[in-house]
Amino acid sequence: MLSLTVPHPFLSTPFIPTPHPSPPLKPQKTPKPHPISAIILPSSSSKQQQQQLYQPYRPPPSPLPSHYRSLDTAGRLDILTNRLGRWFEYAPLIPSLYQEGFISSTVEEITGIASREQNILVVAAQVRESLIESTDEETVSFFEPPGSPDILYEIRILSTPQRAVAAKFIIQNGFDAKRAEELARSMKDFPRREGDRGWECFDGNSPGDCLAFMYFRQAQEHKYASAPESRNVALEKALSVVETEKARKRVLDDLEAKEGEGEEVSPELDELVRVPVVRMVVGEVAESSVVVVLPVCRAERKEVEVEEAPWECGMGGEFGVVDSEKGWRRWVVLPGWEPVKVLRRGGVAVAFPKARGVLPWKNKRRDVEEEILVVADRGRKEVKFEDGFYLVVSGEGLKVERGLKLKEMKVEESLGTVVLVVRPPRDEVDDQLGDEDWE
Repeated sequence: MLSLTVPHPFLSTPFIPTPHPSPPLKPQKTPKPHPISAIILPSSSSKQQQQQLYQPYRPPPSPLPSHYRSLDTAGRLDILTNRLGRWFEYAPLIPSLYQEGFISSTVEEITGIASREQNILVVAAQVRESLIESTDEETVSFFEPPGSPDILYEIRILSTPQRAVAAKFIIQNGFDAKRAEELARSMKDFPRREGDRGWECFDGNSPGDCLAFMYFRQAQEHKYASAPESRNVALEKALSVVETEKARKRVLDDLEAKEGEGEEVSPELDELVRVPVVRMVVGEVAESSVVVVLPVCRAERKEVEVEEAPWECGMGGEFGVVDSEKGWRRWVVLPGWEPVKVLRRGGVAVAFPKARGVLPWKNKRRDVEEEILVVADRGRKEVKFEDGFYLVVSGEGLKVERGLKLKEMKVEESLGTVVLVVRPPRDEVDDQLGDEDWE
């Protein structure tokens, strides 16, 4: 006799035991299914509210021209290798390759475009985009030729509105990259020069006035140098680019000044006793056509280093090689400001870690904690002027003291007459020292 074994239904599993039979339930009305669109899309009453809460992601527009966006990596490299198209069209291909993992040296090896040129192309393309937003089409179209990236690259340091006026000035005057660099630096530097001689006569909103003021300052640097012809050349360059009448008159006044006014002034004049306090600007030495090299002494060494430092040093030859009467470990290069250029011998710079306790400034000033350089003339040690400042020995080092106080103390000789106080560069433009800042 045969017997059959019926297997369990395939829906049964050992993990889900079959429940005991449940009592019959009352029949319920099956809900009518909603269409899919009703589940995904909000009703018309709540659509406006949800639109404010949720905005679909929209990727930023591609910097690549539309006809380059479909290219693969090999295609982009080919475009760059053969310079196919206009420079501002294929320039955005370079950062797109960087995003894919390429480095500048690899791009240079494949395409032949040097790393420096890659940077110029990318930055110039960005500057051009800012010009599209801030100036007219005619100005933008001027910078389409292949040589334009070098010019646009130089005005990168300016704000967008400044780039627009600088670009038009460059076009009007036919500037090359070198002149464009001078223009950009002069516009950037002009606000920092407030308080300089003649600054108030020039208009900072005029690119021509900014450039003219830079040449005007260079003329002042040459004023007491042994090359008066350089002073006249600088003033003539300023006159060729100046835009406002007030600034033009100021330049003409200096250019037409009497011959004696441009000659070297004797260091015995009282104007060298009034100590100027200047704050250096980053890059100022590089922009100066005349510089001065001075030995540096440490204030904590008192008079020892001041007396041992070289008395004579200067630059000569075609390369401006520094020549000193003896070796010295520490030197500083300063712009050729008038007070230091007239120091034929005996000039020295003393480094103080803090201005507090060294200069007779009021301690409420925040800059009394910063490092300073005090430039002194060791050839003038006699305390002659009550309103002058002199380098003297204090209890723990050196300090600067007024002539009036030294005379009251019966001090007749110092380590040298102070001709200049130099403060370090700082990003923000700070106010000049006024009479109320001195004790």
